[in-house]
Amino acid sequence: MSSNPKYFAKAVMRKGASLIVFFSLLMAVLVLVTPQAASAQNGKVSAELRSQATGRADVIVTYAHTPTQEHISKMQALGGVHRQHLPFIKAGAFNVPVGALDELENDPEVVSVVPDRPLKATTTNPYYDYAMQTVGATTADSEGYDGSGIAVAVIDSGIHVHGDVHVGGDSDNADRVIFQDSLVPGDSTHDDLYGHGTPVAGVIGDYGAQMPGYPTTYPGVARNVNLVNLRVLDKHGAAVDSTVIAAIQEAISLKSKYNIRVINLSLGRGVFESYTKDPLCQAVEAAWKAGIVVVVAAGNGGRDDSAGTNGYGTITSPANDPYVISVGAMRTMGTPSTSDDLIATYSSKGPTLFDHIVKPDLVAPGNNIISVLAAATTTLTANYPQLILEPTSSSDTPWYITLSGTSLAAPMVSGAAALMLQKDPSLTPDMVKARLMKTASKSFPKTSSYTDPTTAITYTDQYDMFTIGAGYLNIPAALASTDTGNGEPALSPVASLTSTGKVTLSGVSGSGVLWGSGVLWGSSVVWGSNVFVSNSSVLWGSSVLWGSGVLWGDSVLWGSSVLWGSSADGGDSLWGVRDID
Repeated sequence: MSSNPKYFAKAVMRKGASLIVFFSLLMAVLVLVTPQAASAQNGKVSAELRSQATGRADVIVTYAHTPTQEHISKMQALGGVHRQHLPFIKAGAFNVPVGALDELENDPEVVSVVPDRPLKATTTNPYYDYAMQTVGATTADSEGYDGSGIAVAVIDSGIHVHGDVHVGGDSDNADRVIFQDSLVPGDSTHDDLYGHGTPVAGVIGDYGAQMPGYPTTYPGVARNVNLVNLRVLDKHGAAVDSTVIAAIQEAISLKSKYNIRVINLSLGRGVFESYTKDPLCQAVEAAWKAGIVVVVAAGNGGRDDSAGTNGYGTITSPANDPYVISVGAMRTMGTPSTSDDLIATYSSKGPTLFDHIVKPDLVAPGNNIISVLAAATTTLTANYPQLILEPTSSSDTPWYITLSGTSLAAPMVSGAAALMLQKDPSLTPDMVKARLMKTASKSFPKTSSYTDPTTAITYTDQYDMFTIGAGYLNIPAALASTDTGNGEPALSPVASLTSTGKVTLSGVSGSGVLWGSGVLWGSSVVWGSNVFVSNSSVLWGSSVLWGSGVLWGDSVLWGSSVLWGSSADGGDSLWGVRDID
């Protein structure tokens, strides 16, 4: 199984490297954007589109007001083709001739024009652990919290309906996949042809029935939750922004009918502009503001040193949005105890590009996770048959698959949110996020290292807030919390540089945060003293130099061939990372 050499670092910070080296890497991420990168955010048409000299382009055009037929007709007069209504973000998806971009730039009703960018599932590679015991899902289940009455929308590659998503795990009982739709252009099947959405759904709500040939059961976090299947990833595990945005819009529209309280997005792409201008981010914000908790995989770029940042600044979109809950991946080390758990080296690190948002928000088990198999004939299993967890007898049917990546960590948190909402349906998305972050376990080592057996490269991680967020998912503690906050949005804060050379936390665009220095809980309550490099109010002391001369922009880290590949054809760029001991 090959890995993408542009995606994985060939040299990383080794054990024993000085803190000054570590700090300089972080400073390289937190500095101001270069003039070239800044220019990508000036003007209405993105720099990516400006670089295309001829031909046509799939774009998302955002308007000052929700577009009408008049806007569509105007676009058609320019040679454009209308592809998708995106009213929740005042936008539309079009295919346009590149020559029409100047007209759009000068149109006073147009706010922005960006590519309809490709996304992929954020999964990597295989085997098993004790995830449910580690996060306390089994304890919650024994206390009667199983997600009953709550629906989670799984926006992914589809859900293969099987016995474990029926009530009680019995195929004769009612199906807990209560709604299905395919948003994949030209493909109406709801089934999981790629093989990713089904195990993601299984982590959220697999009932955990005993299957022939397997010595134990593998329940999800909320094993009686309802599931809404919104298929966006095709058989190659790829999609574009407009398809995912359409699915988010549908989830918002169906919220009241099916009691959709959570959306799970185990997918992502690179960050090309501020979250305030990213249509995908605006869509997840619309869901959040509609009262739906949005949980997003942070990305698998933690080993990417192509920008010389040791994996910092690799959070993907829409995990970079300050409203949503962004989740990194931990390794349970094959034990139910959390005391020996370590970060997965591929888990993406913050802060976010352009906006310097502190991400991820928390971490959850995401390495070597067993979940239900969609089918033995999906794209994933056809290309990687070793992912299938074979039964003890060859006469029994394979039922489970083993996967790793932040794709599997995100549904852990989605399931936890469903349990919290079952216990207290009055919780807002901000209350859910704040409680999860405040109650997250905060006991970590200062550093840990892992040597890839294939490449012999050693990866070293520091346990700062850009690596593990507010801490490790702790479901019993989150369920026990009664904190209601102070009415402010639970926005992930910004890491900012002060005039004295210190990095502090502040609210997004001047808004309050629940955990800024001296606000409601104070930084040490949410993150704990070990998560900060220095004291409880700043990340670094004044003696650490700010790397003002090390400037880099989005084209360095997120070039079209660096992470996702220009064709987004389901290649193996996500399939070569393993933290398996």
